[in-house]
Amino acid sequence: MTRQIRSEEEDPIVQAVQRFPNGAKLVEIMAQLHPPIPKRTLQRRLALLCQKGSVQQRGNARSRTYIVGITQAEPIPDISIPLSPEAKAQHAKITLPLHTRTPVGYKRKFLDSYIPNTTFYLPQHLREHLAQAGKVPDGHHPAGTYARLIFNRLLIDLSWNSSRLEGNTYSLLETKRLIELGESSEGKNVKDSQMILNHKAAIEFLINFANHIEINKFTILNLHALLAANLLANPETGGRLRTIPVGIAKSVYHLPEVPQLIEECFTQILHTAHSIHDPFEQAFFLMVHLPYLQPFEDVNKRVSRLAANIPFIRKNLCPLSFVDVPADTYTSSMLTVYELNKVEYLRDVFTWAYERSCRLYSATCATIGEPDLFRFRYRIIIAETILHIVHEHLAPKFALSYIEQCARKQIPAHDQARFISVIDVELASLHEGNIARYRITLEDFRAWKRA
Repeated sequence: MTRQIRSEEEDPIVQAVQRFPNGAKLVEIMAQLHPPIPKRTLQRRLALLCQKGSVQQRGNARSRTYIVGITQAEPIPDISIPLSPEAKAQHAKITLPLHTRTPVGYKRKFLDSYIPNTTFYLPQHLREHLAQAGKVPDGHHPAGTYARLIFNRLLIDLSWNSSRLEGNTYSLLETKRLIELGESSEGKNVKDSQMILNHKAAIEFLINFANHIEINKFTILNLHALLAANLLANPETGGRLRTIPVGIAKSVYHLPEVPQLIEECFTQILHTAHSIHDPFEQAFFLMVHLPYLQPFEDVNKRVSRLAANIPFIRKNLCPLSFVDVPADTYTSSMLTVYELNKVEYLRDVFTWAYERSCRLYSATCATIGEPDLFRFRYRIIIAETILHIVHEHLAPKFALSYIEQCARKQIPAHDQARFISVIDVELASLHEGNIARYRITLEDFRAWKRA
């Protein structure tokens, strides 16, 4: 009988291979495993994983590499992002054969030389252009108002595109069904489903706590914990800075390994970013320096992409969802940061992606209209009240009694009548196509309708 590999044996190996999207050699996989396992044992387990389909083998003998066995992701349009002459030159350098590129390590000077509000990666004319593009009709509402206005669309777009840039195979439609209905697609890697759901939780965290989040250690560590949940070989490393060496596939860049240096630089990055006044410069700085340091064992770029949205959410600017950004272009632009400490290539990608997001959400908002401040102010109480009524299958007269009770206990007297009216309208408007925004299951909704 063919030996079966146990999940506790499989997960660390698959996790290690996933860190090398373009394929990992045996020695690279061994370096990622903690505690280490003998070479012969690893070879046997990789053979079993290849038979199972969890991992695929490429090449033979010394050229053999392993890659996580996934189906082809939904293609995005064949898009070529226009690049500046500087970016084209950088692209040419980092696409040279690996053996011709000079190995480099982490350069603290790249971080130290940046002085907030004096140094700028984005020139003034570009910051002004992005500010004009990202400005919403009325940006004077409380933090997070605009992101909440387009919440459902943003949740799906950002979850899918950020995951897609990591090689996730879910289509946009499959992502929508997973987020709205909790339905995983058959034949998909469980880790792909988990990655999408982690993005959903992380985006909800940023928007629901828009008035409280800052670019600080608490926010970034919790953002990592949410994005990395159930995806790391060692669950205890979620929300913690790394203490082990990690590598970057297909690059000559070697990351810092000393925990004290990692912590020092991480603290400095957050302090510097927090001090930057311009939201676009602030967002781009995080996209540059968090991946360059790689402060976590994994999920670093995902953290940087969501962290870049913090200034936009807080300032009620259009968010950045990386719509249509080609994965290979994004990867190449990051390599120029790692190996050359140049930002022009990534800047071109950032600018193009932000302009595209602005056009998308401007069209979305045109069909939605201005947000109702009353509903925004009491959004949590409204959602909890509706969820309770449906979940408990309350018939109309019992539902009305419960709504009035909630109004007396939680709503100021001058707003109670409108609160009751809003809940009544929302309940009457519920249908199978919009219940996900209140976290209502289809089963509960149908049972409540019968009641």
